[in-house]
Amino acid sequence: MPPPLLACLLFLLCLLGTARPWSAAAGTPRPAAAPKPRVFPLRARQVPAGSLPRPPSKLRFHHNVSLTVSLAVGTPPQNVTMVLDTGSELSWLLCAPSRQQGNASAAATARGGAASSFRPRASRTFAAVPCGSAHCSSRDLPAPPSCDGATRRCRVSLSYADGSASDGALATDVFAVGDAPPLRSAFGCMSSAYDSSPDGVATAGLLGMNRGALSFVSQASTRRFSYCISDRDDAGVLLLGHSDLPSFLPLNYTPLYQPALPLPYFDRVAYSVQLLGIRVGGKPLPIPASVLAPDHTGAGQTMVDSGTQFTFLLGDAYSALKAEFLKQTKPVLPALGDPNFAFQEAFDTCFRVPAGRPPPSARLPAVSLLFKGAEMSVAGDRLLYKVPGERRGGDAVWCLTFGNADMVPLTAYVIGHHHQMNLWVEYDLERGRVGLAPVKCDVASERLGLML
Repeated sequence: MPPPLLACLLFLLCLLGTARPWSAAAGTPRPAAAPKPRVFPLRARQVPAGSLPRPPSKLRFHHNVSLTVSLAVGTPPQNVTMVLDTGSELSWLLCAPSRQQGNASAAATARGGAASSFRPRASRTFAAVPCGSAHCSSRDLPAPPSCDGATRRCRVSLSYADGSASDGALATDVFAVGDAPPLRSAFGCMSSAYDSSPDGVATAGLLGMNRGALSFVSQASTRRFSYCISDRDDAGVLLLGHSDLPSFLPLNYTPLYQPALPLPYFDRVAYSVQLLGIRVGGKPLPIPASVLAPDHTGAGQTMVDSGTQFTFLLGDAYSALKAEFLKQTKPVLPALGDPNFAFQEAFDTCFRVPAGRPPPSARLPAVSLLFKGAEMSVAGDRLLYKVPGERRGGDAVWCLTFGNADMVPLTAYVIGHHHQMNLWVEYDLERGRVGLAPVKCDVASERLGLML
């Protein structure tokens, strides 16, 4: 029997798909090893309000919690922290002006930390994208790229939640992804400064992970990736690439949904699934199937979005959920009873909980989202969110983490990352499906040998 350390190493190699059976017979070639997935720590961080450019479909959050991953960009490499967003296409980095491209960011990179901006002039491999490039003709973005007539370089614009816009250059540079060869990828080199409020972590940009031509997934030719979002800040994990997951992660798959014809309000590059029903405490809600499906314009699709914090349901489905949740929680949780209050202008199913005490999470009914072949159950601490600074006498205010999309307004169902905690989520583009498996992320990371 091999020593314990060798046995552990062999198990890890098999687990990550890098070990393949081979024959020791003379003249029998050894099959080439499949590339192993690239592994990154995934962390939930509070990001300052106003610091993230968002298309109109994204809700503004005053205290936005985002998933962040650290990458190295440029030559020599600069460490940057980027928000992981499966609901966006174009990756972008905050690019420091020339006068700021030295001291602070260089010091952060030298220490091994992540800089809050990228310094393009410090990278030998940075290149602006010319107007004639195929990248400059993309039509998947909310605002298509434009051409600067004076420089003949491609420009991009991103919308902020407060209605302002950030203009920048479309550029390319090399991204280091694990031990794989550096990948040259297009991204937006944006010039807007970040909110410096002390309640958030500095991020240098956003990693667009949807199915559009300019997304990081498409440019890296990644046909499968997965992640697990932990309820602990430092125990999440992101896998880029193919990985045969072990038996303790039994994934249930639901197919990606795509209408046969283009529809004006259907986002064709989003990860859309078919929502078939909703249960509260095991009780199915009386919601007609037509309410949960896209209509003739494409409005009403259901998107899995790691770049949005909470989950949103369209009006009729939200009203049914609100009524049943209030009914089932009435014996254990007093409702706020304030028709004029809505947290973040979309969350109005709220409750009073004595200040300094947690809500009775274990006694709350689980909310289950039902898909074709899979189910997502939201229970316990993930059901309610404490509204910062909101009090009613001696009580704190807590709200249900499902929002009313009609109040935003949104024209889609959106499943946010808060409800993907302790859930292994796999995006399988080869087979057109999304896989789900409930799991404690810190335990899964340990068992995978990937504790980061």
